[in-house]
Formats: sequence, C-alpha cells, structure tokens
Amino acid sequence: MLFRLMRVAAVLSMSVWLLNGCSSAPVEYKYPEKVRGRYEMPGERTKKAEENKLFGPKGLKLFSEDTAPETHIGVNSYLWQSALSTLSFMPLASADPFGGVIVTDWYSPDSSPDERFKLNVLILTKTLRADGLKVSVFRQVRDEKKGWIDTKSDPDVALRTENAILAGARKMRLSATGQ
Repeated sequence: MLFRLMRVAAVLSMSVWLLNGCSSAPVEYKYPEKVRGRYEMPGERTKKAEENKLFGPKGLKLFSEDTAPETHIGVNSYLWQSALSTLSFMPLASADPFGGVIVTDWYSPDSSPDERFKLNVLILTKTLRADGLKVSVFRQVRDEKKGWIDTKSDPDVALRTENAILAGARKMRLSATGQ
C-alpha cells in the first residue's frame, strides 16, 4: 500500500515538473500569408529572396519579385458595394469579398412582424454583368403553435433585389468613370 502511494506521488510530482517546464518555453506563432494567389510561410519568402541574389544575401539581385500580398477583392467591386448598400437595412451574418458571398441574418419588417426574410447574394463574376449575380430569398412565417415555418417566397422579390443591386452598380460605375 505504501509502495503504491509512493509511486502515485512520484508520478504526480514528475507530471507537475514536466508541466512547469513546458509553460516557461516561449511559443512562436507563424501563420501563412497569401502571396500572389498561394499561401506561404513568412520565412520562405526571405529564403527565396536570398536565393535569387548573386553572391548571397548581400549580393546582386538576379530576379525582381513583387511579393506584396493581394489586396483586391475577388469579384466586381461595383456589384459588391452595391449589394452591401442595397442590403444595408438587414443585419449581415457573413460577407466574403473574395468569394463574393453575402448572407444576411433574419429580418422582420416593421409592417409585418409575423414574417421574416433572409437573403443570400452570390456575385459570380469580376465583370459588371446581369448574369453575374444571384439572389436567393428565404421566407418564414410565425405560427402560434409551431414557431417559425418555412414558406415559399415570391420569386419577384429576388428579381427586384437583383435589379436594385445592378442599378446601383451601374450608377457607381458611371459616376466613377464618367461614361
């Protein structure tokens, strides 16, 4: 019995000693960065830059590389801005400018509190085109006994929303380019 207690105490003290040793070690966090469409670790860029110099790191640079990270969005900026502006009255659940996806949260108009709407906007192209935009509308109606029930939404609502986004995008482009 005494031998078993001594073994348990030894295991516990070794565990505490190991955990204390781990907690004092510095932790270095490295995250990949997106450069020219692909992800790479920060040290890889420095190593590649040194490899591209004649006579080592302080030597002559052989090849010029633009390693600035991408800062532009992946879809048409006029469609993106117009969609955000058109849907500004609804709460946003998520917005991804690189994928061109905007998802709103449920919204109940003041005029009809027993129904609510949710919209998904998908921008499909980098050019300003009518077929580069898709809006999906989801509608729910409140039932006293069952809560919120999914119902079919009017397809005209999605079409009107698409037209409003397209009109806003055209207006933004005209004001920006003057054409």
